[in-house]
Amino acid sequence: MRPTLLLLTALCATAVAPVHAANSALPTAPLPTAAVPPVAASLFTDSRPDFAQNIVRVSITAQPYDFSRPWSKRAPLSRRALGTVLDGKRVLVTAESIANATYIELESPDGEQKQPASVECVDYEADLALLRPESEDFFKSRAGLVFATPQVGDALAVIQLEANGNPLLSKGQMTTAEVVRYPIDDSSFLVGRLSVPLQIRESTQSLPLLKEGKLAGLMLRYDPQSSLLDFIPAAVIEHFLKDAVKSPYEGFPRMGCSFAVTRDPQLRRYLHLNGNNGGVLITQTLKGGPAEKGGLLKGDVLMEIAGKPIDSDGNYRDETYGRISLGHLVCTKHFEGENVKVRFMRDGKMVDAEVPVAHRRPEQFASEPYIIDRAPKYYVLGGLVLQELSRQYLKEFGADWSHKAPLDLVHLDRTQGETNEDGVKRIVMLTRVLPSDVTVGYEDLRHIIVKSINGEAINSLADVPKSLEKATDGLHRIQLSGEPSLLFLDAKSVEAVGPALQRSYGLPALSRLE
Repeated sequence: MRPTLLLLTALCATAVAPVHAANSALPTAPLPTAAVPPVAASLFTDSRPDFAQNIVRVSITAQPYDFSRPWSKRAPLSRRALGTVLDGKRVLVTAESIANATYIELESPDGEQKQPASVECVDYEADLALLRPESEDFFKSRAGLVFATPQVGDALAVIQLEANGNPLLSKGQMTTAEVVRYPIDDSSFLVGRLSVPLQIRESTQSLPLLKEGKLAGLMLRYDPQSSLLDFIPAAVIEHFLKDAVKSPYEGFPRMGCSFAVTRDPQLRRYLHLNGNNGGVLITQTLKGGPAEKGGLLKGDVLMEIAGKPIDSDGNYRDETYGRISLGHLVCTKHFEGENVKVRFMRDGKMVDAEVPVAHRRPEQFASEPYIIDRAPKYYVLGGLVLQELSRQYLKEFGADWSHKAPLDLVHLDRTQGETNEDGVKRIVMLTRVLPSDVTVGYEDLRHIIVKSINGEAINSLADVPKSLEKATDGLHRIQLSGEPSLLFLDAKSVEAVGPALQRSYGLPALSRLE
């Protein structure tokens, strides 16, 4: 099962205070780190601990699509990761490690057992995936690990495997817990941080973290220079597992609104917020989204969620992690479709309401935040390559894509419009030109938004075939948002040049619209 999931990012900015998505990357201050003693060796006393049989090697062959040439794939690549066997005969890995996988194999630490595996459930936003081996015989000697809740100050062990299959434990201490962005699509979840020097081994993805022999989390990223390791805590993993038994998989819910902090005294006085009663200003609600369905409006002040007071920075007091972003309270403490009680202030008066929290799927965005395990759409029109804007396309510009990609496209991706009653309007671009007899003079055009073809508005690539039926005087008229603003293509020549384009450029087809 390959679910598609997504979270709401910030929708707009405000002049009065920095704006953050209510469910997105909130720059919360790290929790104060108490002075704690060094990790005690007695916490890891087993010379050959029981958990060792529940750690397996995972070999992945992957082949992602080339979004700059959407009809083709890149060269195959190999990845190595560690998988954690869970109670219930499943193997847990990070979603990033199995992205675009064409073959997955599980291997016991001693190399004596190997099994092909398939992806049972994956959430690219929470960066978690479940694998199932071809045969359940793989689990005969593996009972699976149970979970432990990691807390600031806890001693944790990061597990790696030596070449001979013996477990290597690197011990460290959890220093902070906060809500930050996960790597694949900038969604924000709870993250734990560990200070630990790791020895680099062949498998450095999906490393499990243990607390007294129980699974406390899964490594998200590691900085060898600072020896800081971020990990996905058990709370996020357990939410994922509870959802994974449902069909279809639902994912982590959100409220569908953005907010601004209310530290500014003048703003607080304007909003009738007196003293230290907290609250954040709702700056935008997703049209038709959970917050709007619950009665929240732009300009309301959110005061409580599920009985928890919200402070002026958008944080609440969590029983386990202390002061932390309300995003954790919404998405990890609740599930899709639940009604979450909220209290907000409107015109100085308190109002109680219920918000039916939900997750926002990537296809509900005008610019999809990730396209993984599926082919990108495209349309070749006489040599003009048309594609829909996505963050996956922008990432073709490299790690620093937000600065290197065309700024107007980056801006559209970051501040894209909302879902409307007629469905999501995609942003269609002319991304490049394949030289042909039809496109003479247009060869250098790149990254220009297509507004209409033959007078028909283009709100997705699916609109292109129908628009081509309306040529005038044998010409296709293509209106662009940049310069040149108009292109003209001979309709008969466009049709005739198709087979030659396929032969010359190795195109399997002139379009992929599904």
